[in-house]
Amino acid sequence: MTEVAFHFNAPDKLAYACRLLRKAAGMGSRVAVTAEADFLQRLDTALWTFSPLDFVPHATERQGQALLEASPVVLLGSVLDAPHQHVLLNLGESVPEGFERFERLIEVVSLDDADRLRARERWKHYAARGYAIERKDLVLKAA
Repeated sequence: MTEVAFHFNAPDKLAYACRLLRKAAGMGSRVAVTAEADFLQRLDTALWTFSPLDFVPHATERQGQALLEASPVVLLGSVLDAPHQHVLLNLGESVPEGFERFERLIEVVSLDDADRLRARERWKHYAARGYAIERKDLVLKAA
């Protein structure tokens, strides 16, 4: 069964995603990232520019299957097209179709009230289907 974790209270969802993906890639993990198209485009740009000393190797679905399969981080509109099923990072507004194929699912939730409300609905979805949910409060971690 997929391990589900919610990372709550991210002050900047985009910046947190960049740091999380940098750490995952550095540890050799393979991560599929899903979100709405505009957020994925901003993330693609941010992964090139968020740190002058770091590069997070990644690919988007428009770059072709061979590059997707070779990249530790893939940015996808639909996870049904993911070249692996290791870790899924959901930065989107809804439950990703096909999430249950992944070993692990990470949901990142910002401080925005609308984002938090949508995250509660996703939490209810997973809990109703029997998934044990790990909660990681980023505010408490920073303290």
